[in-house]
Amino acid sequence: MIDSGDTAWILISTALVMLMLPGLALFYGGLVRANNVLSTIMHSFFGLAIVTVVWVVVGFSLAFAPSIGDIGVVGGLDYVLFQGVGMEPAEGSTIPFVLFATFQMMFAAITPALISGAFAERKRFAAFVAFTIAWSILIYSPLAHMVWGGGILAELGALDFAGGTVVHIASGVSALVVALVMGRRIRGHHLEPHDVPMTVLGAGLLWFGWFGFNAGSALAADGLAAQALMVTTVSAAAGVITWVGASFLFNRKVSVVGAAAGAIAGLVAITPAAGFVTVGGALILGLVAGALCFSVTLLRERLAVDDSLDVFAVHGVGGMWGAVGVGIFAVAAIGGTSGLIEGNVEQLGIQLVATVFTIAFAAVGTFIIIKVIDIAIGLRVKEDQEETGLDVAVHGETAYVPWAGTADGTSAATAAPQAAPSTTEAEPA
Repeated sequence: MIDSGDTAWILISTALVMLMLPGLALFYGGLVRANNVLSTIMHSFFGLAIVTVVWVVVGFSLAFAPSIGDIGVVGGLDYVLFQGVGMEPAEGSTIPFVLFATFQMMFAAITPALISGAFAERKRFAAFVAFTIAWSILIYSPLAHMVWGGGILAELGALDFAGGTVVHIASGVSALVVALVMGRRIRGHHLEPHDVPMTVLGAGLLWFGWFGFNAGSALAADGLAAQALMVTTVSAAAGVITWVGASFLFNRKVSVVGAAAGAIAGLVAITPAAGFVTVGGALILGLVAGALCFSVTLLRERLAVDDSLDVFAVHGVGGMWGAVGVGIFAVAAIGGTSGLIEGNVEQLGIQLVATVFTIAFAAVGTFIIIKVIDIAIGLRVKEDQEETGLDVAVHGETAYVPWAGTADGTSAATAAPQAAPSTTEAEPA
């Protein structure tokens, strides 16, 4: 039977998760050079459109239809083109089945968008489109089925309340693979953000949207949703504190970008645990995440891996810590399953197995996808296009018109339109 309160909350949560995509676009967009901001924003915005269509056609069915065979790796084709996905609730649910499918669609949309931070400023748009489609179908949907759709990891007893394995470990590990295969940007990887306020605004929108991401995963307007909302913001705040503190100890500067990154690290860490831990557990998860993820960014610098926007450090490592942290801090009184602190060593072992499996599945699958795309159509833009910036080379647009004063005191932007600079060769479609 449909519950109107639960339905209203999941409608709102779906909208909140959708808002995370423009939030991510701003967060990533501020971190790149000014001549790549439109290209970076486009990865999130156009990615939402791509995955929406893929999810309706086949993605949801592969994730949540009954398993093919006995192993439980992927769902069947029962819900292709949303056939059978209607307004009535599924068994044991209090919300329309179509609303559940739409809520899950937003998770599917943001996950490949997270990976885009690893190839910012150098990937061909056609390669991005092909990768997003293939990764959504071959990596995301099977993982969602294995964890949330009754598949093999669900049968094992793995806990993932809102996407520590399915979303964050998968995207973070895949980002590292993509960065390694594509290589570094021609200008290296020590590039300063062009718009820090844009990044902080994006982080704020992500924090806001994360309430729908985590609290909405309760799939009801109840006490568990309230608990998930509270622990979400506690972990985010703790992540800010430790990342900024670690940044100060290392650089003797209080980093504003570090505060934004720390919030995301804390949010990532609490995601798999939001429906299973106390506020105290969330505090520890966030404190450790901020310091741990910051430390991994230093390792990236030393290894010269050009994971452009630290997707692996924040989402990959933060997701791993959160997934394992569920096995440590889960409390039976909240989510019905206990962790190590209540003497359940087995749950910690299960979480470790699920984490390692997700790492291997995402890494191998992503490597195959990216190599096939490279052979078929190529991954990178030409060097002159990368130097010019993808905004002009690929999209033929610029984010900013340079300001220059005129004799009458007006700006150049109002005095006359300026043509975008051209490149020696246009980017292939």
